Amino acid sequence: MEIKNYRRRIADDKIEHYLKLFGAISIEGPKYCGKTWAGRYHSNSEVLLHKTTGELSNNVELAKISPALILEGEKPKLIDEWQEATNLWDEIRADVDKTGLKGQYILTGSSTPNRKGIAHSGAGRYGKIYLRTKKKAKYHLFFP
Repeated sequence: MEIKNYRRRIADDKIEHYLKLFGAISIEGPKYCGKTWAGRYHSNSEVLLHKTTGELSNNVELAKISPALILEGEKPKLIDEWQEATNLWDEIRADVDKTGLKGQYILTGSSTPNRKGIAHSGAGRYGKIYLRTKKKAKYHLFFP
């Protein structure tokens, strides 16, 4: 998606590389480190699962009831705050297995998402990228 005034980061090259290697990538890190902006920059469609005024969004409920609807759209698709509907992790893994395509999904969210209810580690399907704030300008990359 086109974002005005986006400033490329060192991590953008890694995101592009991981999109060629994995069916999905997960960008994690603390608040305000640029996860969503970086995800948007590299995506062609998006769905936001963040809370609004303390309540879950309708998209979270939809993700829990009918995750296939959330996964529809032009790829790569950004799913922001995916940890609000952890069932999406396994749904995305299954979709990556089914299609065999690379660079389908970009998940952004908390650096310590609650992985309760996730059946699969995502090994071989997900590439994980950790962003840090500007003060801690390091980023950490690893293969699951």
